[in-house]
Formats: sequence, structure tokens, C-alpha cells
Amino acid sequence: MFYERLTALDASFIAIEDVNTHMHVAAALIFEPGSLATAEGGLDMERIRAYIASRLHLIPRYRQRLAYIPLERHPVWVDDDRFNLFYHVRHTSLPRPGSERQLKRLCGRILSQKLDLSKPLWEIWVVEGLSAGRFALVAKAHHCMVDGVSGIDLLTLLLSPTEAAAIEPFPAWRPRRAPNDAELLMGELRRRADMPLAVLRTVGGALGNPLNAWESLREKVDAFTEFLGQAAISAPELPINPRQIGPHRRFDWVRLDLAQVKEVKSEFGGTVNDVVLATVVGAMRRYLAGRGVSPSPLDFRAMIPVNIRSQSERGTLGNRVAQMVAALPLAEDQPRRIFQRVMQTTQAVKHSHQVEATEMIEEFSDWTATAVLTRLVRFAAKRRPYNLVVTNVPGPPVALYLLGARLLESYPMVPLFSNQGLGIALFSYAGGLYWGVNADWDALPDLHDFVEAIALGFEDLYRAATAARTSRRPARAARPAAARRTAATSNVVEAQ
Repeated sequence: MFYERLTALDASFIAIEDVNTHMHVAAALIFEPGSLATAEGGLDMERIRAYIASRLHLIPRYRQRLAYIPLERHPVWVDDDRFNLFYHVRHTSLPRPGSERQLKRLCGRILSQKLDLSKPLWEIWVVEGLSAGRFALVAKAHHCMVDGVSGIDLLTLLLSPTEAAAIEPFPAWRPRRAPNDAELLMGELRRRADMPLAVLRTVGGALGNPLNAWESLREKVDAFTEFLGQAAISAPELPINPRQIGPHRRFDWVRLDLAQVKEVKSEFGGTVNDVVLATVVGAMRRYLAGRGVSPSPLDFRAMIPVNIRSQSERGTLGNRVAQMVAALPLAEDQPRRIFQRVMQTTQAVKHSHQVEATEMIEEFSDWTATAVLTRLVRFAAKRRPYNLVVTNVPGPPVALYLLGARLLESYPMVPLFSNQGLGIALFSYAGGLYWGVNADWDALPDLHDFVEAIALGFEDLYRAATAARTSRRPARAARPAAARRTAATSNVVEAQ
């Protein structure tokens, strides 16, 4: 018999999902054909499926489904004795030669579909028919299984840093027996019976060092107070924040040159993430101006997920993230000043208690009931303490391959909460910084304008950094290379 209890954070992503709020993360990965091209111009799907099957023993969660503890209804993982790879690895094609616009439209339709909670919570859509023989994988996994960092760990298990095209032998899989309701209930009763012992161990440690215990308690109280204070203050209502999103999605993207991003970082100080947030500010100013909204008086806020996974936890699935909310300087109109203000804000946020608050609430919910965390998440979502999510995950600097087919581009997707009409996810890979922009279909019919504004916002920063560098060392100024904008105004994701 086997089962594994979900953490409170992982379970909360299931609890808050509804017909409009789809809690899956995703990515669109574009490959050159390599050895997977067939003589007829298609793809060797049998090899692709066989390869994915050969890697599943390294990702046990991909052959597990949800079950629920009676009465409490807390979810657990059990092996799926009806697992069918053909259900999860799907094959489709664009009309040849397929364009990026058509691929984005297809991604929007795929992302608009909820995952079936009665089956293992992932899908991979293999999309052939792109121009020059290229193909794409559109990969979806429920947020209860992966966060950004564990998603990267997963990517490195499925892809290879070499062009090797061999499929290695793999062990046969036999599902372990799932527990019945009585066994699940007894297991939960035993877990709760062990809780007093854990509390006594904690109290014993506190009595051994009361000063440290008091300081830790004071920090936790401060952290929780700060969390509630932020959750109670609503961010301004913007065109990207409808009262309620619908079920349909648009997906668009843009690629920036990572070397240029690092040039800006090196000139102005700060981090790559500071460059990202300053670019978002510039893009949002342009976008709002196009909507006739003045950005000057707005208290614009972004939620930035922060990885709190220890080194020993690398390679494990599930979520180990904390939430940090940062107020961004939408009133600033000078790129350098925007960057300086962003850097000041992120430094202040790093020294706040936001990470400790998130960890404390998660730990408390694991000890008591997932409903505690779920109610807090719903309360925060209703109050709208931030306008959008911006998540940035560093990926491998070297090229990756799928059976010898080189991965060219990778655009990630973050899910949308009930009143979040726009979400931004970034992934750095092999010299590029890839922006995936997810949006509610009705709230952002002009998503392409925002994506275009991202590229223009970065060009402003790059020009400012170049001007600052050349002013210190007079020389012929380098002409800033524009971002490759793969999302022009014609690249609107059309209705299903």
C-alpha cells in the first residue's frame, strides 16, 4: 500500500481551482526537427512517446493521481492503476507551414482547458507543422505538483545536454495498491496523534534556549501582522484586473537577449530580476497610456514568487515558494530612475518579513487544516493585494536536446487568479530571456500591445545604460540591438 499526503500549500492550489481559475503551469517549447523528422515531413511520435515512457520512473508523480482522506477531504497521492501514456502525450499539427501566430493561438486554446483531477495531473501536446520543420511541445502540469524551480528540475530529467538520441532501458512499472477509505482515515488519525509529540519537542527546544525562542516568536508575530496588513490593502483597479476572469486564455511571448539584460544590470547595479521588473514598469506605463489611463497616481504592485527550496530539496516536486509583494514605481518616466527605484524596492522587500510569514502560515496549515491556508489565499485574492504576478526562473545556460532535436526557445506560463487578468513568467536559457505572457481572453484583447511594450520598455533601459556607459568613456555609442519581437500587433491569439 502507498499514499503520500499533499502539503497544505500544494493542496490549496487544488482547493482554489474552479471553472475560471485553472491552476496549471505550462510552457511552450520550440525545437528544431533533428533526427525526429520522418521522410514524410512529420515527426516520429512513437520514439517521442517511448522516450517519455523511459523517463517516467525518474518522476513517480507523473503516474500518480489524487485520492481524498474521508471527512477531512485532504488530498493524497496514490499510484494510478489505469495510467495510459497516450492520454497524457498528445499529438497535433498546425496547417503547414505553421506560423508562431498560429502556435500562440493553439497554446491559448490548450491553456484554456482544465486538467482532469481524476487522472495524473499533466499533459504534453506535441505540435508538428511549424515552418522549417520545427515542432513544439506544449507541456502542462498542475501547480500542486510543481513550482518554477521543480519545473526546471523536471525539464532536465526529460531533456539532455547532449545530442544523444538513444532511448535507455527502463524498469517495468507496477502500481502499488492504493489505500481504501478506512486505511486513509486511520493513517490521518495516527498523524494527528503524533502531533502532540512534535509540539512537545518544539516546546522542549524553546525551554532550552528561551531568549532565542522569544525572539523567534516575536519575528513570527511581526511577519504575520505584516502579511495581514498587506492582504487587507487592495491594489488599484486596472484594465488588467477584471472583477472576475473567464475560462479562456491568450498566450503571447517575446525573447530578449540575456547578454544585453546583463549589460543593463552591470551598468546600473542590482540583479537580472531588477531589470525584469523595471522593464515591466516601462511596459505597463506604455500599455496604460494606450488604454487612456494615467499611471502617475497608481500604487502598482507585483507579486514575486521566491524560491525557498533548500539544496537538499532540489529534484523534488511540489511547491517551496514564498510570496513577496513589491510596489513598483509606475509614476516614474525616466528609465534609469525607474531602475533605481525598483532596486530600492526589491532590497527593502528582501529585508521584510514576507518570506517568514508565508512559511509560518504554511507550517501552521500543515499542522492543522489546509482550509486555513485556502481561506487566507481566497481572502487575499478577493482583496487583490497585487495587480499581477511576475515570476523569473533561471534555466540552464547550455543547449538542451530531445532525442537529438535541439531546444530553440522556451516560453513559460503562470496561472491567473480570480481577478488577475495578466501574468508574466520568464525563463533564461542558452543566452536568451524568454517571456511568456498569459492573459484572460476578454480582459486583454490587446495583449499583443503589452508584449510589444515589453520589448520597447527594455530598449529604453538598454539605451539609458548605453548612454551612461559612453558618458563616462567618450566613444562612439553602440547602437542598441532591439529585442526580437515575435509578437507584433498582428499576433493576436484568436477566439477558439
